[in-house]
This record gives sequence, C-alpha cells and structure tokens, in this order.
Amino acid sequence: MFTVLTCLAALCFSVGGYWMKSSAGLSQFRPTILMFAFFIAGASLQTVAMRGQQMVVTYIVVLGLEAVSAYSLGVFFLKEGSSLARLTGVALVLAGIMVLRKS
Repeated sequence: MFTVLTCLAALCFSVGGYWMKSSAGLSQFRPTILMFAFFIAGASLQTVAMRGQQMVVTYIVVLGLEAVSAYSLGVFFLKEGSSLARLTGVALVLAGIMVLRKS
C-alpha cells in the first residue's frame, strides 16, 4: 500500500506543478484551482502513506518520484527538452529511491 500511496502522491504533486505552470502566476482561475486541488490531494496521500513509516523515507520517496514524474510531464506534455544528462539524473534518482527502500 505504501508504494501505491507514494506513487499517487507524487503524481498529484507533479500534476499540480503542471497546473502551476499553466496558472500564469496564479492569474488564471481554473488552472489555479486545479493546482491547489492536486497539491491538497498529494499532501493527503502522502500523509496516509506516512502511517507506520518513517517520515524521512516517505518524504524522500515521494519527492524522488515527483521529480521523475515532473520530468516526464515536462517532456511529454510541455515539450521540454531531454538529454542524456537529464536521463542519467532520473536514473540516479530512481536508484536512490531503491537504495533508500532497501535500507
């Protein structure tokens, strides 16, 4: 259940970030509302995931997965560039999450 909750929390935070970019500095009503809704959902899911888990592990896993999903959203939906260096960074983040979960 921990994995599902942290993945969903990270996805909510990343989608919230997408809407943050679309809100044009909080000047667009609909994207601003969606941004806050996804951030609240992400925080709620992360809170539930923390039950029975160490805060540091939960927080780092969610942040790492959020970084990977934000990278994916940027590349696929916002047409932001990708490079070998960025892909290497994503691989290192994923490796770090795996190491952290094994410890």
